[in-house]
Amino acid sequence: MDGLAQLKEAQKEGWRHFAPLETVTIPSAARLVRFAAISPGTRVLDVGCGTGVVAITAARLGARVDAIDLTPQLIERARENARIAQVEIQFLEADAEQLPFRDGEFDVVVSQFAHMFAPRPEVATREMLRVLRSGGTIAFSTWPPELLVGRTQQLAARYMPPPPPGVAPPISWGDPQIVIQRLGQVVTEIVFDRDSILVPALSPQHFRANIERAAGPVIKMVQTLSASQPERLEAYRAEFDVIVSEYLRDNLVQQGYLLTRARKL
Repeated sequence: MDGLAQLKEAQKEGWRHFAPLETVTIPSAARLVRFAAISPGTRVLDVGCGTGVVAITAARLGARVDAIDLTPQLIERARENARIAQVEIQFLEADAEQLPFRDGEFDVVVSQFAHMFAPRPEVATREMLRVLRSGGTIAFSTWPPELLVGRTQQLAARYMPPPPPGVAPPISWGDPQIVIQRLGQVVTEIVFDRDSILVPALSPQHFRANIERAAGPVIKMVQTLSASQPERLEAYRAEFDVIVSEYLRDNLVQQGYLLTRARKL
């Protein structure tokens, strides 16, 4: 198995633990759906749907929704969430770099903190735009490198083995200039906005504990360092807690994020 395939298998395995964090992403799902101007009858694809929070929000508005994710356990959770919400959505286990849909099939393609983890941004971007019809909308939420999640991801990267050659850091999707370059000349009317998620936490350590239980890349790093280099794990945790403390006020951690929207020519 080559490095890229190994990375995707590790992502699939790591993100299966994400479900406990789904409540954190529910308000921002509604924000993205509103930002993308999804309305009744809109044909929508949710790329990296996770537990289905964006897909279900769109479907409850009357949109016709398909959704994909790399991790089968999250697809299973998304189907259960859709059943509870009494909405019909086609959930598929699939790769953002190889979408199983026809050219121009969707009016809107969205992704919430998900397509950014595809190892090759140029491939994921090409696929998302391929399945979007001319005049359709692409919209997504990502983590800027200069804010909390971006900073903690950069911190974790210092303690992890380097990725395979050609794999871009996920937080590069939080830089508007890089986003403009990646979307290229096939889109117009690029719009950026910013918002924040407020995450309840009793302390930086409580916030970190939740991340270590549910965030795919961090889970593997903690397991590896705990077994082989416990002193490095403690150093990572100390640095993490210092960063989080800058964003913790009144038992709420502020996670700022970037919203991007564009229209395909």
